[in-house]
Amino acid sequence: MSGDGLAANTRLLHHPYTPPPGFAGTTVPMHKASTIFFPNMAAVRNRDWAFKSTYTYGLAGTPTSYVLEERLATLDGARYCLLAPSGLAAITLVNLALLKGGDHVLLPDNVYQPSRDFVRHALRDFGVTCDTYDPLNAEDLAARITPQTKLVWLEAAGSVTMEFPDLAGLLQVCNARGVRTALDNTWGASLAFRPFALHTPDGAPLKLDVCIHALTKYPSGGGDVLMGSITTCDAELLKAIKLRHLQLGLSVGMNDVEAILRSLPNMALRYAAQDQAARNLAQFVATQEAVTQVLHPALPNAPGHAHWQAVCGAANDDAGAAAGIFSFVAADWNAQQVDAFCESLQLFRIGYSWGGPISLVMAYDMEGSPARHRLASRHVIRLCIGLEDVADLQADLAQAFAQVARHTP
Repeated sequence: MSGDGLAANTRLLHHPYTPPPGFAGTTVPMHKASTIFFPNMAAVRNRDWAFKSTYTYGLAGTPTSYVLEERLATLDGARYCLLAPSGLAAITLVNLALLKGGDHVLLPDNVYQPSRDFVRHALRDFGVTCDTYDPLNAEDLAARITPQTKLVWLEAAGSVTMEFPDLAGLLQVCNARGVRTALDNTWGASLAFRPFALHTPDGAPLKLDVCIHALTKYPSGGGDVLMGSITTCDAELLKAIKLRHLQLGLSVGMNDVEAILRSLPNMALRYAAQDQAARNLAQFVATQEAVTQVLHPALPNAPGHAHWQAVCGAANDDAGAAAGIFSFVAADWNAQQVDAFCESLQLFRIGYSWGGPISLVMAYDMEGSPARHRLASRHVIRLCIGLEDVADLQADLAQAFAQVARHTP
């Protein structure tokens, strides 16, 4: 139909101009859409909802989200990637896609608390049972696998207590039993190690089925985006997860996708800087009289250090890489002293998450955690290092320790 004689609003909505192809720039163009136009009905009937060979609807992605998914798959060493509205949504989606009534799932005893809560409460209502295992002990995992165990979650490192698991040993157990595995690799960001390239000490390859990231952390880097990702090398797993993704109506905003695409090129630089700053500050914290434990996988006395060295050291010329985050325990401090320390800090802000430009502090009461037995006290303080000058952060920590000491009877 010619535009002649059409009303102004109709002419604007059906304007025939399209820009010429061939434009290329540094940033990825942002495509936003709910409805996506098909050229004909044959294209509708032959649409590919799983493998990104066509477009179907905004929930299934646009060229912008396809680019981010492909780049994240490359980063992980995977074949496929799917975006979710948050890291927790990614974890939840994997559980909903791979578990059904009567199944059993195993979680590390230091697992991310919201992940444990979803399995223990929401999935229980659907007939899924769960148990926890010691991530430092592959034999403990082996003893807890039952014929009903369909999925084992791994987390490297624990998000509060920071133990680095025996990844090779745990994967060997699961591979031998034919149990699917899913790894929360938010801490490592696929920079400390590549999740789909893990192997035994003698070099035999190990199979990981699914990897998730909270892109909210290091891939975003700005503390202003919520998003998660799921990667896999298995086409059938990808289809199962994506089908549940579509059924749940999950989606991500293209403005957020654009923000992560812009941050990805400098993620390795930020990760390395925050890693080094965290190591320096962890060593300083370890010198404080009140501190009983410093929980940082790169420190020789930390739980899981040998496992971290085997995986992350091997991936990074023995120097190892680690996230800019660690925890510590002051065994003689009570809850009031823990709060006083957090509130005395001036540069560290009280808040959850990590990987952003501002340093954060958060206190945790671990009394109900299955990982409590590895801690000198129930009270754990986690420090997430931002991009401030290390000397300034160390001075801030020093004055907070001094304030607590002055007010301790």
